[in-house]
Amino acid sequence: MLLADDIDDLARAAARGEPGAVDALLAAVRPEVLRLCARLLPHREDAEEACQDALLALARGIGRFEGRSSFHTWLYRLTANRARSTYRALRRRWLVESGGVPLPDPPDPRRTSVVAGTRLDLLDALDAVRPELAEAVTLRDVLGLNYREIAALLDLPEGTAKSRVHLARRQVRQRMSGD
Repeated sequence: MLLADDIDDLARAAARGEPGAVDALLAAVRPEVLRLCARLLPHREDAEEACQDALLALARGIGRFEGRSSFHTWLYRLTANRARSTYRALRRRWLVESGGVPLPDPPDPRRTSVVAGTRLDLLDALDAVRPELAEAVTLRDVLGLNYREIAALLDLPEGTAKSRVHLARRQVRQRMSGD
């Protein structure tokens, strides 16, 4: 298992285009990417699909990694965005395949994991707020980044990052409570 500093070095090597670095980086971070996707998506198959999307986006976009934040912080942002995109794609696919039949009622807590139902509600609520707010609150409350890391990653003042998280929490809370 590679340490965080080793992975940062590997990420910089991959960003420079060193042979074999991207493959080694993908192998090193795959378990973490899958774990992060599973924090957002309640079904393992969906988390695996999001993980594959995130790894593909990583391979294609590693040249844009500038090192302004740690690689892990950059990876968290990319992964959170891919997991949310996967969820939206799954919802669209459901609507097309179901012939316009509305999405099923929220999961019955007597038969469904409360955690799974809550994650789906959260994803729906995140879809209802502006993307920059959803991204900030996902980075903070789902992936656990601190405000300094969020500000650096999003290229914002720390106060703006805090404000976005606060506003997103309020809007998500309202959406999830049905107000």
